[in-house]
Amino acid sequence: MNIQQLPLTVSGLARDFEELGVQRGLTLLLHTSLKATGRWIVGGPAAVIHALEHALGPQGTLVMPTHTSDLSDPAEWQNPPVPEAWWPIIRAEMPPFEADLTPTRSMGHTAECFRKQEGTLRSSHPQVSFAARGPHAARMTEGHGLTNGLGEQSPLARLYDLDGWVMLLGVGYDRNTSLHLSEHRAAYRTKQYRQQGAPRLVNGLREWTVYQDLDYDSDDFNAIGEAFEKECADAVLRGKIGDAEVRLMPIRRLVDYGVSWMEQHRGS
Repeated sequence: MNIQQLPLTVSGLARDFEELGVQRGLTLLLHTSLKATGRWIVGGPAAVIHALEHALGPQGTLVMPTHTSDLSDPAEWQNPPVPEAWWPIIRAEMPPFEADLTPTRSMGHTAECFRKQEGTLRSSHPQVSFAARGPHAARMTEGHGLTNGLGEQSPLARLYDLDGWVMLLGVGYDRNTSLHLSEHRAAYRTKQYRQQGAPRLVNGLREWTVYQDLDYDSDDFNAIGEAFEKECADAVLRGKIGDAEVRLMPIRRLVDYGVSWMEQHRGS
């Protein structure tokens, strides 16, 4: 960090977001890494949230992924794995997902800060929840299906319905969750499903729930993003926040392109 550079502030960030193309009234899904800005931010994650909410205005809705990958079957854990003797203990004792209590995992400080903001709603999926704040927050978060958690009964599909936008701030397309909706919609030969497990509250009681979901694969998301920007250059607005590259794009064009790309390249 270069201490001779001026710090980033709420007012400056709001101007940067507006100049990038964030418009009032948008429904916006944010993926972010503040570390990538390389700058001191006065107020940290809260400043970024306030700046985006200012740019979106009172009619805008801000959305972030608040995933909890640790609420999963310990038999699948690799980073790090746990002894097999622990598996039944974890399945029996892991606290259930609670929208107001369960912290995010590997989502960054901004998403963790946002989920705690007054007025923010969070969907009920035990592994791939989303948080939203604004006029469309309830529509974004209600009815999040357990099976196929990033598919047609997910906040991603609702964002698509609302003609929403996606912002990548300091992160690449490998963090672009919206492309998982493309996986659900695309028809490709190598598509597979897998059994998942997670602790949930059902009628007020904790239970270990087993369900089916798509076997997601983000290994080619960066390649999809590179091709998308080359073939649909007008769809991606680009700028910088400090040292961080920022991309802003409409989810419909991205997801539709992702479907086409996967059907041409996956399993070919």
